[in-house]
Amino acid sequence: MAPFTNIRGIAFDLDGTLIDSAPGLASAIDLMLADLQLPAAGVENVVRWIGNGADVMVSRALTWALGETPDETQLAQGRSCFDHHYLHTAEEGSQLFSHVTDVLEALHAEEIPLAIVTNKPTPFVRPLLESLHIDHYFGLIIGGDDVPVKKPHPAAIFMVLGQFGLLRDELLFVGDSRNDIQAAHAAGVKSVGLSYGYNYGEPIEDSQPDHVIHQFDHLLSLIGK
Repeated sequence: MAPFTNIRGIAFDLDGTLIDSAPGLASAIDLMLADLQLPAAGVENVVRWIGNGADVMVSRALTWALGETPDETQLAQGRSCFDHHYLHTAEEGSQLFSHVTDVLEALHAEEIPLAIVTNKPTPFVRPLLESLHIDHYFGLIIGGDDVPVKKPHPAAIFMVLGQFGLLRDELLFVGDSRNDIQAAHAAGVKSVGLSYGYNYGEPIEDSQPDHVIHQFDHLLSLIGK
């Protein structure tokens, strides 16, 4: 028997879960740093800064490049530069992880409501989903600007429960980082952690999700599909 037997809705993180977005984010960060006459960070550094939203990622990049904590003016200038460049690098630097489309199609065919819960700035979310041709699978899309507090706060997951009319034991949250698992724990919903995403160099097992999978299509066996 599948370990999750009462799931009536699934919410997914985006970056590092459905989409390998690190190349596009790294390009925008490096272009931002170049604008500010600072050294490039490269994708290996940027993958460790993803997960808490653009403000935090920009702050981490500037702290690394400057060797000290940036002031408010530097942060505002950096965020403005990042947003400008990410408009152009988001789509060309992002691709779906293996099996994502097949799994979403299978869940959609079963009429299981699906949601996106991401800390990515809201204006970038839907265009990215559309460019990868998966936007139509999701009945609810919650970006980082749609809630007063981002993950690991559970606010966005509570929004999913309310919009879908589900009890806590009926929603599964799937993500790749400790922010995702902590948000699921705080909301009282079941969680699946992916081992291949962006988790600050930490094993996802350390965050104690209910299950860990190493390949996206293994999700279907967990819910008996």
